[in-house]
Amino acid sequence: MDRVKGLLREFHPIVWSLVVGTVFVRAASSMSMPFLFLYLSNHTDMDYGTIGLTIGAGALAGTVGGFIGGTLSDIFGRRRVMLAALYVWTLVFVGFAFGKSPLFFLLLNVVGGLCRSFYEPVSQALMADVTPHEKRYRVFGLRYTAINVGVAVGPIVGAMLALTSAALPFLMTALIYLLYVISLQVMLNVFGIKQIEGQKKEPVSFQRALEVVVRDKAFRLYMVAGMLGAIGYSQMSTTLAKYTEMAVPDGAKLFAILMSINAIVVVLMQMPLTRWAENKTPLTSIVVGNVMYALGDLGYAFAHSWTMFIVAMVVFTIGEILTFTASDVLIDRMAPDNMRGTYYGAKSFGNLGQFIGPWMGGILLASYGGPVLFGVVAFLSMTSSLFHWAGQRAYQKRTGTSINIARNTSL
Repeated sequence: MDRVKGLLREFHPIVWSLVVGTVFVRAASSMSMPFLFLYLSNHTDMDYGTIGLTIGAGALAGTVGGFIGGTLSDIFGRRRVMLAALYVWTLVFVGFAFGKSPLFFLLLNVVGGLCRSFYEPVSQALMADVTPHEKRYRVFGLRYTAINVGVAVGPIVGAMLALTSAALPFLMTALIYLLYVISLQVMLNVFGIKQIEGQKKEPVSFQRALEVVVRDKAFRLYMVAGMLGAIGYSQMSTTLAKYTEMAVPDGAKLFAILMSINAIVVVLMQMPLTRWAENKTPLTSIVVGNVMYALGDLGYAFAHSWTMFIVAMVVFTIGEILTFTASDVLIDRMAPDNMRGTYYGAKSFGNLGQFIGPWMGGILLASYGGPVLFGVVAFLSMTSSLFHWAGQRAYQKRTGTSINIARNTSL
């Protein structure tokens, strides 16, 4: 009991409210969104490429939306931006449940992508705002574990709900989002986030934020690396669902299991891999992670049984654990304190790959099949490491120091 109390006291109550809320929000969204490719392919006459383009439109909107939302949070405060995004996001899932036309689904994905790009970078920035530098690596790891606890449950629950009604997973997601945003609003008011936001020293404007990000060559190279990685990662929540259905019997059931395995591996391996990564540089973690991504993608390419798909997912997930948290650490160490929201938001420029990925993946899957698709994204994952390395060199040249020993470290 004392150990639990000590853990709860280690981080600000707002951190814990965001972590617990993340479990429920991700469980809710993973009930519905991973199955959207299947939902649209089975309930509309859209071809695979159009479906991929429709799903990717959300990520395209988020590419710009993240920078806008992050900068708005630096100007007007984290609380207002997060709450507004969550309320609108709730309505988006209601729209998915009742939508009929492809154009309407496209619009919903755009709005949903904007909401995600406003909420997630701002919540990360808020976690960093209320956490000492030396504890932020653990906070990012804790948040990522929470994401995957939710994802471990969501797909299976979503598959069960979909047996009753294809629209039910989307309605349940909307309900959970609504309950979460109401409870979060109460927590933010109780624990005085307004006062924390009022302590900012330097004013921020869109013009200044854009100038800083544009001049930061290292940051730009990291965004290209992130874009290439996102092209590959996006296949897991889009074309992989259809590919498993095409490749093995009961592929839709296998996909739900794969999504849960992905989350379970993260929950089990996050802490051991985090301890390993804390003794390495962020760049090392990212490069090793990209290798694991590539091996996992090649495993999908040649998989012809449930066992092969499951092994490939485990390998792929190890890469995910290593790259995601290390990427958050890189951004935190690069960002000035008063522009943390801007940098986390601008990181979403790399999510252009989340737009290109589903569209490109849908075309490759339809034209050449799964082996070619996953061979291509394995190559892109490896190429991403070259841009991360170039970003590291650019940072050292500009600052005269390694990002691994930047001001925000005392891990």
